[in-house]
Amino acid sequence: MTVRIPVAPEILTWALERAGLSAHTAHDRFPKIQEWIDGKTLPTYKQIEHFAQSTHVPLGYLFLEEPPVEPVPLPDFRTRGNTQLSSFSAELRETIYDCEIKQEWYRAYAIRSGAEPLGFVGSVSHTAGPRTVAAQIRLAIGLDAQKRRSFGNSEEMLRGLIDMIEAIGVLVPISSVVKGNNNRPLDPDEFGGFAMSDSFAPLIFVNAADTRAAQIFTIIHELAHIWAGESALSDPLKAQRSTNRNELWCNQVAGEVLVPEAELRDAFHGDHSREALDRIARIFRVSTLVLIKRLHETGALDWEEYREIYAAEESRVIEFALRAREKRSSGGSFYLTHPIRLSRRFATAVARDTLQGGTLYGDAYRLLGTSKAATFDELATRLGVS
Repeated sequence: MTVRIPVAPEILTWALERAGLSAHTAHDRFPKIQEWIDGKTLPTYKQIEHFAQSTHVPLGYLFLEEPPVEPVPLPDFRTRGNTQLSSFSAELRETIYDCEIKQEWYRAYAIRSGAEPLGFVGSVSHTAGPRTVAAQIRLAIGLDAQKRRSFGNSEEMLRGLIDMIEAIGVLVPISSVVKGNNNRPLDPDEFGGFAMSDSFAPLIFVNAADTRAAQIFTIIHELAHIWAGESALSDPLKAQRSTNRNELWCNQVAGEVLVPEAELRDAFHGDHSREALDRIARIFRVSTLVLIKRLHETGALDWEEYREIYAAEESRVIEFALRAREKRSSGGSFYLTHPIRLSRRFATAVARDTLQGGTLYGDAYRLLGTSKAATFDELATRLGVS
């Protein structure tokens, strides 16, 4: 005898909306979904399990009488035009929750290892001058003009920034998918990144599905949030007018870190042509999008000029990025890309602590997203942990 499970119609509708599934897609995946919602038939337990997996909803939620209240994971500073966004996709929520787990583990590990609180976390307020804070950040991570010139392109610049920021104690996972699942991509139109402030385990997540230019700006923008001691969800490089003072301040700090105004004034002579912008962008090892934003911030471009030039350049950059992705034959070596998705600092700490007996192997596998001892051993070896 087939056992059927009653599920509240409100729960089914909520789960579909939470997963962002259209009526057409929902019907394709669950042919009897409307009958379940209407109460004409009841799903079997296996069908409910499949529904939970497909909508990425914890199975237990489907047995509630009404939809649960899910707290907003982070202060949300994202905007579109003058409207603040409030929706969180299942992919974004799970990414934040996963980072919370990583941060909690690393915080306990750092304290247990005798680490001291990081002095730069919350060391300034938003009343501090962006130039002053930017100078502090450049000094802390070692980003001077000579170091900047050592990067051959924006790809090297991004990798270098990740290494320099992790070196001062910040975890920097960077990924375009949810927990290594290539079937669950993150949407760059939903968010660029987020910061999770903590005195022992500050964390910056960067959405790798975004353009390289946006990723570079995002990582420094979120670092400014850490310097101010606040957590935040952002999309900082969009050509829009933010009304949030915290975001504006972080944008100014990030711009000054990457493209110091004094150096920019020496390099820019009023020429807005693509050739001139490309030349100046190469000097600072940033994308033309970052440069255009900086020109607006320093008053070299008014709002209308900025919007027009930025929109045209963004289309060109996105098209170029898409073509580059199509030429890539694969996602690269697992042992090279996976630590970057996790945060190399975090992955190294987990591997080392596990081999030293501080963390159980089963817990380590879950934290690192591995399932086999051989994979863990190889990953630890690649990370230089023995």
